[in-house]
Amino acid sequence: MLYPIFDYLDRVMDIPGTGVFKYISFRAGMAALLSLLITITFGQNIINWIRKQQIGETVRDLGLAGQVEKKGTPTMGGLMMIAGIIIPTLLFANVNNVYIILLLITTVWLGGIGFLDDYIKVFRKNKEGLAGRFKIIGQITVGIIVGATLYFHEGVVVREFTNPVSIEEGVVETPAYRDVKVAKTTIPFLKNNELNYENFLGFLGESMTPVLYILLVIFIVTAISNGANITDGIDGLAAGTSAIIGLTIAIFAYISGNAIFSQYLNVFFIPNSAELVIFCSAFVGACVGFLWYNAYPAQVFMGDTGSLMLGGVIAVLSLALRKELLLPVLCGIFVIENLSVIMQVSYFKYTKRKYGEGRRIFLMSPLHHHYQKKNIHEAKIVTRFWIVGILLAIITLATLKLR
Repeated sequence: MLYPIFDYLDRVMDIPGTGVFKYISFRAGMAALLSLLITITFGQNIINWIRKQQIGETVRDLGLAGQVEKKGTPTMGGLMMIAGIIIPTLLFANVNNVYIILLLITTVWLGGIGFLDDYIKVFRKNKEGLAGRFKIIGQITVGIIVGATLYFHEGVVVREFTNPVSIEEGVVETPAYRDVKVAKTTIPFLKNNELNYENFLGFLGESMTPVLYILLVIFIVTAISNGANITDGIDGLAAGTSAIIGLTIAIFAYISGNAIFSQYLNVFFIPNSAELVIFCSAFVGACVGFLWYNAYPAQVFMGDTGSLMLGGVIAVLSLALRKELLLPVLCGIFVIENLSVIMQVSYFKYTKRKYGEGRRIFLMSPLHHHYQKKNIHEAKIVTRFWIVGILLAIITLATLKLR
């Protein structure tokens, strides 16, 4: 909301100093700062309000150390994170940007689904929460919106330069270019790693390409959203991991939105994608601010209100920047947590059918509970998972020079 005001003051009124609002670095810094202030300063008030409403976590006794003590801890703290993301984005980003609009829709939509789930658990005293099919329907719906927009919207393009950007004697030479409407993405760890979905899926027929692309988007949004949801099992794990991922994506967004850096590092230059740096900054600020109260021992849990939203936002950011095939590495923690549940359930059902009794691969799934069962303190588990998350982020960033 502030962006068009300052743009008007700079272009029309020519007021000195107002042009600073056009700088991505300034707006990103302000978004991160405001997000931190919202989550930290008002966080305690929100926690007190949640506690007065008697919105406490219902804990099933799974025999985990320190689990019973968490009973009654305020939940639905994801509302703090949503506020910390949306308010700075509305203030400092260009809200006419198609990518920003998609991310705001994703944040509100998946946050709303998570809120319904938490509401049913807390106020209706139904431990199962929102039925799984309704969650899936909600995730599929936002996947369709995102996929259709990215494929069909005229503003979603890749800029191809006919000659490289160069700088000589302090003067930037502007090359000729064309904006191409094409469904391309990046294949990690390979040289000349562009994948054109239209060529890859073209043998199925031209009309099938957008359908299959949208199905892929639905799968990615659903998988990463559920992965974040499953990861949110011990204090600080999901929020800290999401902050690491968000910071990494912010770097990709800055490079993809800068003609010089994108050419130098040989990645897609995506017009208007630099605005995503502002959103990412608010996202990271909200995660870090939430950790102020969610780090062990947690004063508040994010609940599905926050966890479903976190994964969905990360998925949409990656899709917008055409880095979705990097997600298995960048979001490796979410993927491993998801796989541990799938493996555990599948193996249990297989062995029960074959041997008459179910057997387990892990002491308990998701994976973080396996380590809890081995009597490793949850704070140590979280720290180690964060270290792995940082290493995966470094590996992901290393792909920048592999083309």
